Amino acid sequence: MIYEYYKDDLTYILEHLNPRALMVELKAQNVSNAENYLSMEKDHAAFSQQLLQDIQEQGREAVNGLWECLYALKEDHPLPNLLAVLGEICQTGERLVKQILLDNFGHSPNAELTDIQKNHKQHLMERTEILVEHRPPGTTLEPQRFLINERYVNLNVVFTDQFKQCPQNELIQAGVKHEECSEETQTRLEHIFLNRLFRWNHQSQCVPHAIMVIGVPGIGKTTLMQKFVYDWVTGKHYQRFAFVFFFRFRDLNRLEEVSLEEMILQQYPHLESQIGNILQDPEILLFIFDGLDESIHLMDFRSSKLSSPKQRTHFGEIVVSLVRQRLLKGCSLLITSRPTRLASVDTSVFQRIAEVMGLLHGDRLIYFKHFFGNEELSEKAFHYVQENDTLYTFCYIPSYCWIICTVLSMCFRAQPTITDQLMTSLPKTVTQLFVTFVSNILANHNQNKNDSDAARKLLTSIGWMAEHGVMNHVIVFDERHLESFNVRNDKHLFSCVIMESGQPPDVDYTFLHLNLQEFFAALVHFINYNPDRLQETLDKAESYNDGRAEIFLRFLCGLSDSSTRSLLKSHMGELSTQSAKHVITWIQKKMKKTRYDKLKSNRKCLNMFYYLNESRNKALVSQYIGSNIFDFSVVHLSPLDCSVLTFILQSCKETEEVNLSSCNIQSEGLRKFMPALHSIKSLSLYNNRLTDSSSPHLASGIRNNQTLRKLNLSDNNLEGPHFCDLMAALTTSRIEELRLYNNHLTERSCPHLASGIRNNQTLRILDLTDNYLEGPHFCDLMTALITSRIEELHLDNNHLTDSSCPDLASGISNNQTLRTLDLSGNNLEGPYFIDLMAALTTSQIEKLLLSDNQLTDSSCPHLASGIRNNQTLRTLNLSYNNLEGPHFRDLMAALTTSRIEELHLYNNLLTDSSCPHLASGVNNNQTLRTLGLSNNNLEGPHFSYLMAALTTSRIEELL
Repeated sequence: MIYEYYKDDLTYILEHLNPRALMVELKAQNVSNAENYLSMEKDHAAFSQQLLQDIQEQGREAVNGLWECLYALKEDHPLPNLLAVLGEICQTGERLVKQILLDNFGHSPNAELTDIQKNHKQHLMERTEILVEHRPPGTTLEPQRFLINERYVNLNVVFTDQFKQCPQNELIQAGVKHEECSEETQTRLEHIFLNRLFRWNHQSQCVPHAIMVIGVPGIGKTTLMQKFVYDWVTGKHYQRFAFVFFFRFRDLNRLEEVSLEEMILQQYPHLESQIGNILQDPEILLFIFDGLDESIHLMDFRSSKLSSPKQRTHFGEIVVSLVRQRLLKGCSLLITSRPTRLASVDTSVFQRIAEVMGLLHGDRLIYFKHFFGNEELSEKAFHYVQENDTLYTFCYIPSYCWIICTVLSMCFRAQPTITDQLMTSLPKTVTQLFVTFVSNILANHNQNKNDSDAARKLLTSIGWMAEHGVMNHVIVFDERHLESFNVRNDKHLFSCVIMESGQPPDVDYTFLHLNLQEFFAALVHFINYNPDRLQETLDKAESYNDGRAEIFLRFLCGLSDSSTRSLLKSHMGELSTQSAKHVITWIQKKMKKTRYDKLKSNRKCLNMFYYLNESRNKALVSQYIGSNIFDFSVVHLSPLDCSVLTFILQSCKETEEVNLSSCNIQSEGLRKFMPALHSIKSLSLYNNRLTDSSSPHLASGIRNNQTLRKLNLSDNNLEGPHFCDLMAALTTSRIEELRLYNNHLTERSCPHLASGIRNNQTLRILDLTDNYLEGPHFCDLMTALITSRIEELHLDNNHLTDSSCPDLASGISNNQTLRTLDLSGNNLEGPYFIDLMAALTTSQIEKLLLSDNQLTDSSCPHLASGIRNNQTLRTLNLSYNNLEGPHFRDLMAALTTSRIEELHLYNNLLTDSSCPHLASGVNNNQTLRTLGLSNNNLEGPHFSYLMAALTTSRIEELL
């Protein structure tokens, strides 16, 4: 029973655990044979389902073994869902079976309530079993109706506490957050199923009775609640609740003073005969309140006075008293809201806060398939949108998906044959998307000049109302708003862009989507241009620090592009070119200011790039970007940010340097950025969590690239089968400096590195520091070094041993370009070290770094041989070794005939007895200028020898 109850959770947990770690633990528990599942290792969903099915078929012992295995894994793999399940089992103990039975079969109501409960469920069934989708705008078709089970697309819900006010538009903020969540939900955020909302909360250590569900407009909060109620009605979950009451704040706004009983009976009059009895047992009651952000009452959840369901007050006080448990103590509540409303609300009274993150990638595709009903068409449309990050970023919002699908279906309908020409004509920016959307509405509406004039007049009124809403956080309008802005709601065009709810006289109005409201707010300034009013709006929009006007400003910039506006011309007549000039002037002034602010806020600079991206004005970019150095290091960049940055860089002729270090762009962001590489000379992608799967994208960016000279890929994880793609592309590039520091590269990568440098004639600096290149294939890299033109090679901290010295010797003895070789942090002490030193005599190396190589006194004769016969070596670093001993004098004797200018012997355990040898070396050397002897122990009677030698030496710096 418990296994079946948690099956959804277990499926999710097994999908996101490390499969190899899981199989090792299962094998230790004698539960399963790992070899049977290795073929499914990469298909996590199939692996999870098959394993759970097999364990269930093996019986109780195997099931118990799985639970023991999961308990053992929780320390090293603390997935939130795993901790939640195990926490609930441990905390509820024997009560868990009772809870499962209650959720499956419910309470046994008394005879008086049985029939009324059936009627209540039937009533809610009729309210929730149908999903209604908007009709295509501009048509006379009726709204489409679907059974909720056939049309509902899974929404991603996670537990969170990140609802605080942020100085960024909530849709933009949620879009960026959604990109993170698609990864974090697997490792750091607890994913929630509808039937687990009221589960034990291991963070607050209680079973929650009041839950807040947050999400941006259009994300699907209302649909989620509808599905929750429908699943309760059909017995799928939470039968512990005998009665569920579903309210919308928008409907409650119409109520005067009312009691809880009256409030329930207004929506559920069939309960009148038993309302007193129903409210007698609060623990079996669930209240759902949808849309707190639409409530006319500001609710203070810190205090409440109401305690009787018969006492009359405003509905806000009733909701607060239910949450505070002053009224109907023991009842449960679900409340939904936009995040913006919670900035002024004390949410500590809620034992759980869940956030609707919208549609994940696979669910977006399902949405497109549902909409188009045609496999080929839906996949083509989805692929187009997916490749356009500007459009795809907001696709986590179902209502936004509906707008995109509607626009694309209109385009496909106008030209049924899907050609390349059609695909290139499709919208590429959010502004173009909404221009096409409105253009299609007007095309269906306008039949003559009079229709066009009337449409222009109506859209002007709607636009001013929309702008008022954007600037004042209003998304629900009423008759007073319509009268104030002279909006006529008796026109067909009105119903194409605005939805009505409620019955006269209590009717509310909302735009089909928040972005549509923001679009009309911008469009009105091009329909009815007034310079003073536009400037006042721009000033006001800039003054807000909560991001409410951010998308509105992007639409203004997008409409400044004449080609974007041109789609509306045939339906509305000319749109103001003066308004476009006004907006462009504002952009220019803002860009000048941003240049000076750039160091203070790279995010502010990036916002400007979004305006320019929407404007599609490459000439403006080229003219006003100014700097040819872009530093966005440590600024988190989403794939959309990368696409916008690509547009900016491609609009510039050539960029000297771009620093994207620690921007967390990962593979998908990298793919969006690659087209820009052909205009950049120096690029740093240091510490971006890039993996082997990023190599093909990098390869496409550097292949045949005639501009890029420096590429820093350090502190990533590029080891893997695709690394060869990157190295193959290196051969056709003109890169001069490549840094691959700390990339988890192993000796298996050496043949690919060899292929890359052997056939590249421009590479001068190669940094392979902090990898693990020791092994049989290291020789391939050294062989390739012979014919390369590399001048500086970093191999420090590569776990190289004495056995690598013959290969190193071969590489450097026959190479005539290498000037700097860094072998620090390895372990080269041993019998083959002599080979490396012998090769040094015929090399052209000027700088050799051998610090921290565990070299001892026995290596000194070999070091002596290497430097004695080398006329090019100028810098030698032997710090952090142990050279003290009788053979140290050999090294110092060789120093007298060398041409070394800089010698570092820090931390070598040298003692006073080494001072005579040091004195001899420096006294007879005519080139040494810098000597480092720090962290040794030279105190003693022979120290004076060294000091005396210094007086006649040519040393300028003693460290």
